[in-house]
Amino acid sequence: MIAICGLICNDCPAFIATQKNDEKEKKRIAELWSTDKEILKPEDITCFGCLTEGKIKTKFCNICEVRQCGLERNVKNCAYCETYPCEKLDKLLEHIQSPKAKETLEKIRKTL
Repeated sequence: MIAICGLICNDCPAFIATQKNDEKEKKRIAELWSTDKEILKPEDITCFGCLTEGKIKTKFCNICEVRQCGLERNVKNCAYCETYPCEKLDKLLEHIQSPKAKETLEKIRKTL
């Protein structure tokens, strides 16, 4: 499962911990991903993937501008968007520091 931003959900620690129902791992991830500005709790880490309907997503997915944009444009992920790449996506990918997400989107884009 590929998120709108290109992250591969099956590789995401939050997704994996949710699938395994591993509360210890969710707690560890919450501590790891917390910042001075944003303190996360284990329940903030529960995630079934940003594309799932009616299921819980991480706190970040619920406020993600890239996710919201992709849903509004009704695209599978950003690679399918006519304005790819955009400033929102670039800003997010820089923040999450995931070159693999960008690579995934680039590979998809080449097949279109």
